[in-house]
Amino acid sequence: MSDFIVFFDSGHEPSLELLGGKCASLVSMTSAGMPVPPGFAVTTAAFDHFVNGSGLRGEIRARLAEIDPTDVRCVDRVSAQIRHAIESREVPADMHGVLRTAYEQLMSRFADVVPVAVRSSATAEDLPDASFAGQQDTYLWLTGYAAVSEHVRRCWASLYTSRAITYRLRNGIPEEDLSMAVAVQKMVNARAAGVAMTLDPSNGDRSKIVVDASWGVGEMVVSGQVTPDNVLLDKVMLTVVREHVGDKHAELVPDPASGRLAEREVEPERRTVRCLTDQELHAVAAMAKRAEKHYGTPQDIEWAIDADLPEGDNLLLLQSRPETVHSASPAATTPPTITRTTGFFMAGLTSSLTGR
Repeated sequence: MSDFIVFFDSGHEPSLELLGGKCASLVSMTSAGMPVPPGFAVTTAAFDHFVNGSGLRGEIRARLAEIDPTDVRCVDRVSAQIRHAIESREVPADMHGVLRTAYEQLMSRFADVVPVAVRSSATAEDLPDASFAGQQDTYLWLTGYAAVSEHVRRCWASLYTSRAITYRLRNGIPEEDLSMAVAVQKMVNARAAGVAMTLDPSNGDRSKIVVDASWGVGEMVVSGQVTPDNVLLDKVMLTVVREHVGDKHAELVPDPASGRLAEREVEPERRTVRCLTDQELHAVAAMAKRAEKHYGTPQDIEWAIDADLPEGDNLLLLQSRPETVHSASPAATTPPTITRTTGFFMAGLTSSLTGR
């Protein structure tokens, strides 16, 4: 459509510079024929046009120069100032026109208007030597152009959250040439969702796949609000080596009355059973292997089972990023220190199934 918009299925080169980590991955996986929900990227060119054209670039640099990285209050103050400036500045009319056209083209693929997720995709995220996931924002179950355009700008602003600024300072990631793309993607009506890693994060064993799964939209898994099912599989045979059924006490599901996601309690009979059938578990593991083969390195994927699609076609791949804890070494001989904050081993993983 323009330099500002790239549809996932356009066959465009998956450029990190133009699309950011998340959108580049979505474009690449779509081109490889993987089951990615349709959508488009609002490119870094759009962000740069907005920031440069509005005079924000100089203001942002001046604010960042004031930061004392050892002063949390200072970082929070500067972050709030920058985000307010971005969210309050008017977006050029020509950019609104391009974004509206892209949104309408996406909606034309469906019989009715469908909700979308709006997901940040920074150029500094999902790098092989940095676990940047979760540093920016994601917004779920948005309907209508007005909500989408508002939350695209909120994603732009989230490039300057306190946690993102602090992360870049601590890891020596320069602000120069930093930019933000945004994914606008059909929302999945997830019956179950989760993450999978193509190695065992507790010790780096690449002969294993670990799947974590829970009911509903996967945000509660990655935020640690529920203890998901945790299954260790053999990567070659895809047979279960070990499993633990988690107490999946709550789920996020669509609320037709409000048009938003709502948290509800899971009935006792569903808490104590695995939320994936053997066939679905096998399919998730096989898809994770396919992503690893595509990228040539161990992957951390996000997936969902769509309740609106028929069995056999209902497993969708939402994201794939390089595993960054163990992949840098050829083999792991000593288990690393494990942070266990959510009831299952993720070795510091801060993935977001809903797109962070």
